[in-house]
Amino acid sequence: MHNVAAASLTIRSKTEVLPSRVRARQRSAQRAEPSISFQVLGALEAWVGPRKVEIGGPRQRIVLAMLLLAPDRVVSIDQLVEAVWNGRPPTTCRTQIAICVASLRKAFRAAGYTGELIDTSAPGYLLRSAGHHIDSMEFAAGVDAAQTLARHGDVGAATDRLGQALALWRGPVLTDMSSAVLETEAELLDHRRLTAYEQYATLQLQLGRHREVISELTTLVRDRPLWEQARAALMLAHYRSGHRSEALALFRQAQRVFREEIGLEPGSVLQDLHTAILQEASDLMPPTDMTGSLNAHAALPQLPLGAAEFIGREGDVQSLDALLRRAREGISSVGLVVGRPGIGKTALVLHWARRAAHAFPDGQLYVDFERTGTPDAPAALLRALGMSDTEIPRNYQDRLKEFHRQIGQLRALVILDGVPDDSIAHDFLPKAGRCCVLMTSRRVLATAAQVRLSLQELTPADSVTLLGTLVDDGRAEEDTAAAHRIASLCDHLPLALSAAAARLVAKPHWRFPHLLTRLGDRRHRLEELSTGAPVLRQVLDSVYRTLSPAAAGLYARLGLINGECIAVWEAQALLDVGSMAAQRLLEELVDATLLEVADTGPDGWFRYRLPTLHALHAEETAHTEVAAPVRKAACDRVLAAASSHVKCPADSRAIPALRMVD
Repeated sequence: MHNVAAASLTIRSKTEVLPSRVRARQRSAQRAEPSISFQVLGALEAWVGPRKVEIGGPRQRIVLAMLLLAPDRVVSIDQLVEAVWNGRPPTTCRTQIAICVASLRKAFRAAGYTGELIDTSAPGYLLRSAGHHIDSMEFAAGVDAAQTLARHGDVGAATDRLGQALALWRGPVLTDMSSAVLETEAELLDHRRLTAYEQYATLQLQLGRHREVISELTTLVRDRPLWEQARAALMLAHYRSGHRSEALALFRQAQRVFREEIGLEPGSVLQDLHTAILQEASDLMPPTDMTGSLNAHAALPQLPLGAAEFIGREGDVQSLDALLRRAREGISSVGLVVGRPGIGKTALVLHWARRAAHAFPDGQLYVDFERTGTPDAPAALLRALGMSDTEIPRNYQDRLKEFHRQIGQLRALVILDGVPDDSIAHDFLPKAGRCCVLMTSRRVLATAAQVRLSLQELTPADSVTLLGTLVDDGRAEEDTAAAHRIASLCDHLPLALSAAAARLVAKPHWRFPHLLTRLGDRRHRLEELSTGAPVLRQVLDSVYRTLSPAAAGLYARLGLINGECIAVWEAQALLDVGSMAAQRLLEELVDATLLEVADTGPDGWFRYRLPTLHALHAEETAHTEVAAPVRKAACDRVLAAASSHVKCPADSRAIPALRMVD
């Protein structure tokens, strides 16, 4: 079926949704310490139980908004200064930020909350969300829950859940604050809302509710005539409602608008759908079975933009095709795709799964270990196979046995996304039968597999193509040199490229050189690229938290030196350990896909490379998790050890560049 996405403007869920402020008040009445209800998706408000907090003047409101947009994360004083004064701070700006925070703490105490809410945490402040309600977090959780339900094949429940999440929006966000930083954040939030509307409309179409979405999609297309996905959804809705002429007229209108506005023809989504409507293709009509088992098509996109594009990877796709030969012969097989965070593993396997659907007549199952959790993964697969919750065994091992029994002789594809380690991978390997198991992992696994892929970054040409596809208004073609440079600063990493594209989509008046300037400042690059869902920094954090304490300590300290050519002796000096211990920890970082092997040095030891975005994350981690005296001692040891070692050929300096000596 032509899978289109669209946005809707005025969704009303059939499930009654209480205003989030009312729900928060009800919950707070049950606690001895009242909870706080924060309202971001509309005018900024805060309530302690039934009592509204008097937030204060514009500066306090901006500071609170910045903290609420990054709950449980440190927001630096520099970021707060930039948000409040728009690049023109007074000399007393840091003192005034401290005064704003003190005023906020006082306002919440005056409203009846006596707990610790805003912590001072170098290099700034942190708002603790535990026990409180933030409607933007509830919205994100609702969208995630809807995606999980869709993956489990429960399209109806997913639609209702998205409707509930969208009902949390009360109006334009952060409009009463004069801040360029918050303006950008507000646009990104609104983009996520529209992305959720697109997913909602897609699910509505899957349920056969094409007539219900026509009115709202018509409004959206009128307001945003260049939104191809929304127009495609409206065309499909009209066609399914018997309005073939209206569907074709929408395409002709798109041709006129695109030529006049951007001098281009409509993209492949509209072109292909137009051709299918002219041919009256049978797969345009809704399926008769609206439930069914989960398959790869039910997996909603997880990249920052609502409709993630798949670019390049022809060689990797052909390598996975080796699994098809075994499938045709009725032999079970295992494929494994590993790679660093954000490299595009999930996009690759889902693209291949759609392409290879014909080889698996008994269906395609999908489970995301990061979202579902290891104990619940077998249960999720059993539900997709048609078992009810009452029929699913209660403990993990019994669920695994039932899964293998059920999968039996099925010619099915099982996608295990984000497998955490070898032991879990072994649990799900086919014991017999004819199924194919395709796994992705951020770790290098020793699991036996007929096809093993170590996914690399996109080529420079494919990176620029991806940027141009995601920012499809011609800006990429205006300055290809800037587009290539942006791709390089993104490490040619699909997740980072998508985040960069999201910035440009949210800022239609920006050009590529403008974003290039912002990304060129390495101090803020990771922040600029941490605007999507999932956030790039959050993804790197999640891998960092899986490391052993010693390996985590080494990773943070690697942010103190030039990461282009890391020798074992440098790791020794950073941690003050022996050479074998240092190499073991370096290899642990390689296995976690945080570090790459560069070459072999003249001493016979491997040398390593820390990818640029990882190096930026390691620098931040060193600042936040390694005490200043410890950082200085590590740098002193590296400088002392450098005099007795030959310089790295990749670096013209005999002494490693130290980034963060205090």
